[in-house]
Amino acid sequence: MSTPVASNRKIDLLLEEYGSSHKNMVNKSIHWICVPIIFFTIFGLVRSIPTPSFFDQVPCLSWASILLAVALLYYMSLSFSLTIGFILFGGLVTIGNEFIFSSGRIYLLVASIFVFALAWIAQFIGHGIEGKKPSFLKDLQFLLIGPAWLMHFIYKKIGLRY
Repeated sequence: MSTPVASNRKIDLLLEEYGSSHKNMVNKSIHWICVPIIFFTIFGLVRSIPTPSFFDQVPCLSWASILLAVALLYYMSLSFSLTIGFILFGGLVTIGNEFIFSSGRIYLLVASIFVFALAWIAQFIGHGIEGKKPSFLKDLQFLLIGPAWLMHFIYKKIGLRY
């Protein structure tokens, strides 16, 4: 029987550290629901910020698309395959937010604030059950590691290397 070899890739270390405070099944289940929702609502909150008129010259340019591009660069520094997953996830988040945005900026803002607050309440309940603080309280980059942590489970399940 072979023993697992510890990896020193940055993504492996970050996923391991993130996972150390997400062992309880209830907390994990809450994260499977709330991490994507929180990401979706953060995008919605940022998408709600009015843009300068020159943004109108570039299709799909908003503060949220700039934030998504920065997050994409971060993912590229960690893992090519997770970057592909993040592009797909980011595309779905963008489409969903644009659909809500078409009903009005204020509607997107109010809905994002409300759902964001509910999702974070659930996250803190999960961490209370776990008995450990959320990882982002230690390091803000863990706000972006949450989606990667979920994706790495999906990748493992379908046999893709992350």
